[in-house]
Amino acid sequence: MIDADAQNRQQLERGLGPFGAISANVLNMVGIGPFLTIPLAIAAMGGPQAMVGWVLGALLCLCDGMVWAELGSQMPNSGGSYYYLQEAYGRNTFGQLMSFLFLWQTLLIGPVSIASGAVGFSEYMSFIDPRLTHSKLVAIAAGVCLLNVYLLYRNIRSIDRITVAIASVVILTFVWVIVAGLLHFHASMAFDIPAGAFRMSFAFWSGLGATTLIAAYDYGGYNNVCFLGGEIEEPRKNIPRAIILSILLLAALYLLMNLAIIGSMNWRVAQHSHAIAADFMQAIYGHWAGLLVSLLVLAVSFGAVFANMLGYSRIPWAAAAEGRFFAPFARLHRKGGFPTISLLFMGAFSAVACLLSLEQLIKVLIVVQAIFQFAAQCVAVPLMRFRNPQASGVYRMPLYPIPAVIALLGWLYIAGSSGARYLAIGVITVAAGGGIYLLKAQRGREWPFAAQ
Repeated sequence: MIDADAQNRQQLERGLGPFGAISANVLNMVGIGPFLTIPLAIAAMGGPQAMVGWVLGALLCLCDGMVWAELGSQMPNSGGSYYYLQEAYGRNTFGQLMSFLFLWQTLLIGPVSIASGAVGFSEYMSFIDPRLTHSKLVAIAAGVCLLNVYLLYRNIRSIDRITVAIASVVILTFVWVIVAGLLHFHASMAFDIPAGAFRMSFAFWSGLGATTLIAAYDYGGYNNVCFLGGEIEEPRKNIPRAIILSILLLAALYLLMNLAIIGSMNWRVAQHSHAIAADFMQAIYGHWAGLLVSLLVLAVSFGAVFANMLGYSRIPWAAAAEGRFFAPFARLHRKGGFPTISLLFMGAFSAVACLLSLEQLIKVLIVVQAIFQFAAQCVAVPLMRFRNPQASGVYRMPLYPIPAVIALLGWLYIAGSSGARYLAIGVITVAAGGGIYLLKAQRGREWPFAAQ
C-alpha cells in the first residue's frame, strides 16, 4: 500500500473540457453496438416491433443516467462507483465491502467491455476481407486493444482533442446512414409487424427483455465521464450535462437509424446480417458504399475501445490511491500524470478477453453490472440524500425518486430475463468477490473484523 503523503502528491489534471467530456461519453456509448446488434434485436422480438425495446432501453438509461448524474455531481472523483458506493453505504462499515465488490467486478467487466468493442471491430473487418479466419480476427481484436494502450499513454489534454475528433466521425457516420435510409423509406416495411406480435406471452416478455438488454448495451457508456471525474473541468456542472446530453443525442440517433434501416430493408433479411450498416448501404448504393461505411464503423468502434479503456483504467488507480488496492496501481506517469500500471493491466486483459464472442461479452457485461453495480447505485441515491440533505450546488434528479425506482426495476428485469446461465455468472461473481473481501478484511482487521 502507499502512504498518505505520497498520495497527496498524486493528483490527476482537470484537463477534459465540456466537449471532451461529452465526446468521451458518446464514443463509449456508440462503439460497435448499433452497427452490429440491430439484427440481434429484430431476431429477439421477431420483427420491427423490436423498436419497443429500443425505446424502453432509452427510457431505462435516461433514468439510470440521472442516478449517475446526481452521484457524479456530489462526488466528482476519478473512479466513479468506487467512491459512490463507499460513501453511500458507509466509508468505515458496509461501504468497504460494496466498494471492494465494485472494484472486483470491474477487474472482470472492464476488460470484457473493452474487448466487446475490439471484437466488433474485427467482425466488420470480415466484411472488408471475408477471407479472414477466426484466429486472425481474434488477433486483430487483441491488436486493437494494445494499440489503444499506446494511444492512451499520454497526457489527458491531448486525449481531449482526440476524443472530439473521433466523436465527429461517429456523428457523421450516423447522419449518412440515417439520411440514406430516410430517402428510401417505406412505411409498409417499417411497420410490417407479424400477427400476434404483441400477444402477452412468455415469448413476448423474454424477447422484450433480450431486446432491452441489447439496447442497454448500446446505450451504455454514459457513465464513462464519472470514471474520469477527477479529470473533468467544473465537474459538478459538466458531469450531469455530459451524461444527460449524450443519452438524449444517442437515443435520437439510434431510433432514427433503426427506423431508417427497417423502413428500407426487409427485416426478415436484416435479422441475419452480421454487418448491418455495411449490408444496408451496399444494398442501396453498391459495394463501394458498404466498404466506405465499414471503414467509418471501424473508426467508430476503435474510438469506443479508446474511450472505454480510458475510463476503466482510472478505477483501480482510484482504489490504490486510497491505499485499498495494490500500491503499483497508484503510480502516475512522471511527465504525463496518467495512471500507468492500471492502464497496462486493462489493455493486457482486454486483449485476452477477445477470445470470447460478442454475444457472450455483451450478456456477461450487462448482467454482472445489473446485479450489483447498477442496482446498488439506485439505492445509493436516497442513502446519499439522507446523509447530505442540505447539499448545495449539485445536480438533483427531477421527479425524485421515480427515475431511481424505474432504473432499479429495469435492471432487475433485464438480469432476470437474461437466462439462468448468465444470471448464475453474475451471482457467482458477486459471491466470489464477497468471499475474497472477507478473507482480506480478516487479515487486515477491516470491517466487519475491525476492533471496536
